[in-house]
Amino acid sequence: MTSSELWTRATADRYDAEESEMSSAAVLGPTLAFLTELAGDGRALEFAIGTGRVGVPLRERGVPVAGIELSQHMAAVLRRKIDEDMLPVVIGDMATTVIPGEFTLVYLVYNTITNLLTQAEQVECFRNAARHLTPGGRFVIELGVPPLRFLPPGQVAVPFDVSERHLGFDTFDLVEQILVSHHLTRDGEDGRYRRGNSRHRYAWPAELDLMARIAGLELERRVADWDGAPFTQDSAKHISVWRKPA
Repeated sequence: MTSSELWTRATADRYDAEESEMSSAAVLGPTLAFLTELAGDGRALEFAIGTGRVGVPLRERGVPVAGIELSQHMAAVLRRKIDEDMLPVVIGDMATTVIPGEFTLVYLVYNTITNLLTQAEQVECFRNAARHLTPGGRFVIELGVPPLRFLPPGQVAVPFDVSERHLGFDTFDLVEQILVSHHLTRDGEDGRYRRGNSRHRYAWPAELDLMARIAGLELERRVADWDGAPFTQDSAKHISVWRKPA
């Protein structure tokens, strides 16, 4: 097992409801179009497929999809949506688990590479992607840019959501490149808040490019969102595409 923290059954059961905005047509439409184009006529493999937020509708678009997922509870939620013969999922970690066959596309969305808490494991994730790709295939990652410019001297926390039902902020260990996402989520109408947190290892785009080179992949494209907006120094996230040489 990698250092990734496991999702519990309770977290998995409420995941889709809490991430309903990320499952909206406005978010998923451009994501699916981007991935469908890269998959072409081949197969797609999703690392950390979770409850199938992206994998299930991508399969419904006609792209053959397989998945790797560390949490059995998350995979169980996915299985309620689609049969194994339509979208096979292997329980395992995305740094070392291997699925038979080759893929034209391997993808990892919504900051999930940060679930691997060491640089060595993140490098192995790139190597595992390369291991699965056909020559000319692509590895895609969606990842936020670390918001360290918002940290004035002496401050270690940055808010990322302040809304009626949720308060979220990240705290940073700048030496180990570890951030902890803290969540206060209001359940029901009684005003009570549920507290949760998760650890992540953040990485810069240039660091990911070096990981890709170690794995034998070449940067092909980097944009700021799934619509293809240019990536700039002010972009909050990036979609990066690395290609396995033919």
